[in-house]
Amino acid sequence: MNQTDAQGNAPDRPESGLVLPPIAQVPAGWTFAALATGLGGGLALAFVAPGAMPAVLAVAGPVGDLWLRALQATIVPLVAALIFTGVFQTVQTASAGGMARRSLGWFLGVLGYGAVVALVVPMLLLAVLPVPQSAAAALRASLGGSVPASLPGVADYLRSIVPANVFDAAANDRMLPLILFMSVFALAATRLAAAQRDALATLFAALAGAMLVVIGWVLALAPLGVLALSLTVAARSGPAAVGALAHYIFIVTAAGTVVWLSAYPFAVLFARQPLGRFARDMVPVQVFALSTQSSLASLPAMLGACERLGVRAASAEFVMPLAVALFRATSPAMNLAVVVYVAHWYGVPLTVGACVSGFVMAILVSLSSVSLPGTISYIAAVGPIALAMGVPVAPLALLVAVEVVPDLMRTLGNVTWDVAVAAAVDRAAAQ
Repeated sequence: MNQTDAQGNAPDRPESGLVLPPIAQVPAGWTFAALATGLGGGLALAFVAPGAMPAVLAVAGPVGDLWLRALQATIVPLVAALIFTGVFQTVQTASAGGMARRSLGWFLGVLGYGAVVALVVPMLLLAVLPVPQSAAAALRASLGGSVPASLPGVADYLRSIVPANVFDAAANDRMLPLILFMSVFALAATRLAAAQRDALATLFAALAGAMLVVIGWVLALAPLGVLALSLTVAARSGPAAVGALAHYIFIVTAAGTVVWLSAYPFAVLFARQPLGRFARDMVPVQVFALSTQSSLASLPAMLGACERLGVRAASAEFVMPLAVALFRATSPAMNLAVVVYVAHWYGVPLTVGACVSGFVMAILVSLSSVSLPGTISYIAAVGPIALAMGVPVAPLALLVAVEVVPDLMRTLGNVTWDVAVAAAVDRAAAQ
């Protein structure tokens, strides 16, 4: 959530903002290698030495389960702190002037569009190319995860939005009422005197930073946890596990692709950029973004693209750092697509209430995200959406290992939309 300019300096940010501490990082390649090793080992165990399977799974099963539990334990406190800091920061930014409000308006519009894409594209693709029932059943049995026994009616759903006890809501993983409470609490905090306002902002920023450190420690063990989980899944599910993961990557990446491609007509219609010129000038930015998988690292390249597109320096130097800090165009689409996929996988009905919960949560979590390694931001962003929609979070511990592939589309879409929105805001300011 750090907002920086091209030189890495924070522009006009209060000291109470979220300053990330050093966070443990494990290269994504190690986790992916652990996944491949676990899948290969599990298949070999099932077909070559089935007699050894009980003894191996007696060790791998508990190891994977313990790592999954440690991961789940961090979600609720982290989300509460990030929602507060995200809403607080957004309100503070909106008070900075007309250009800030226009930028935030476009950010919210695009994020909402992405959430709608996630509720449409994956469902259509899954209707045409569903996960084979045998594979889905085997994976459910291997990964576990509970499915709600009954679905609430409309009246029960509406009553559940406002918590009678916010601590009870947090203890029972009821994310939507918790998010609503924290959002209102953050809005109320912006009305306090400066000293009190900054004290609360500092408190929640510190809580978020501490929880991110804890998640970093847990994810430092990701190769071991993913190895144990994938070995267990492959041993029990057979080749179905490999096919299901490839199917998952295709569905989630497709949702991000739709959002990415939508940036081009947006640039033509709202920024009045010639399509060929915009596409050509974005290529160097996209190549750099794919090589770094970081929007923040791509900021200088994006500023260069804005200059080539004729965006005024004053607009670009204001909007681009703001976009890097708050705007992740593909996040609602791809994060919500993950949950839609898992719901299909587990046979969880997606009611209107669940879709509304996911829509709201996907946007709020996106605004509250921080510039972190993909594995950490994946758990912090997707976990709350799954809990809000009543979808099991257990599969996320395995799916995080293949996030390195969809993450390429996330970065590609984000940098393209950042430049497109900056051009649109500049055009509106010039009129």
